[in-house]
Amino acid sequence: MLMEAQPKVSLLVISGKEDFPAHFEKLYHTHLFCHRGSIRFMFNDQQMECGRGEFLFWFAESRLSGLLLSKDFKATALLVEKNFLNSNIPDQGWSINALLHSRVYPVKTLHDKKDRQRILSNFEWLNDRFLKTDHRFYDEALNLQMQLFILDMWHIFASEYERRKHSLQSGTLYERFMQLAQEHCMTEREVQFYSDQLNITSKYLNQVCKKSSGVTASEWIQRFARERIILLLQNRNLTISEIADEMEFSSRSFFTRYVKKLLGATPSEYRSRLG
Repeated sequence: MLMEAQPKVSLLVISGKEDFPAHFEKLYHTHLFCHRGSIRFMFNDQQMECGRGEFLFWFAESRLSGLLLSKDFKATALLVEKNFLNSNIPDQGWSINALLHSRVYPVKTLHDKKDRQRILSNFEWLNDRFLKTDHRFYDEALNLQMQLFILDMWHIFASEYERRKHSLQSGTLYERFMQLAQEHCMTEREVQFYSDQLNITSKYLNQVCKKSSGVTASEWIQRFARERIILLLQNRNLTISEIADEMEFSSRSFFTRYVKKLLGATPSEYRSRLG
């Protein structure tokens, strides 16, 4: 049942859908390294695939469906309970961009064999630390290991993040819009801003996005803004007024109305649900 206590960390070998725990996509952030075969899935209404030598990261409660594993599929998966990971995200300026990037591009191609081994080693180190329950400073050591794990993952994927960022100059209109939206959605929430940057009309930009992804530009902007707001509200060190200021809302009341439109709850209500 969903109400039962879940282990903070689980290291698994996956060869079929039955190897995933029940409701894993709701309860856990999933890190998966594919050894052979492939896994196909629908992610944010887009068909995606992860194959041999690639890394896959699904956030808990992602819009995930239609898992299809090849007959020869084999992967190592590390499942991390969502609240445990969220509470140990290092307080780095890069964190929000990195998290938002992974919510759009969950599959990472690993070109360096050392990176592949580093990922698997990190899986084992975090799982081993979780199992050492007799450690005198168990909680503190486990939290630190979780933070080291996240920083190492960010280090490995920094090159890919920067490469995609450079697509702003060389990519298609759709790719350039997606990069702009990720960079500016905190403060620019109107399609007109992005169409001006790309020297096209707002109507045409919406058409380009709809054709490429099935989602309009305005919907993408709202999705990115929603993800950032959630991340910021999860950070208890920031007050709601500070978040509103960071997103350049003219008043807290405007921010509250905007959040209620996106999340179905006011910022205070959403925070209270986090516990």
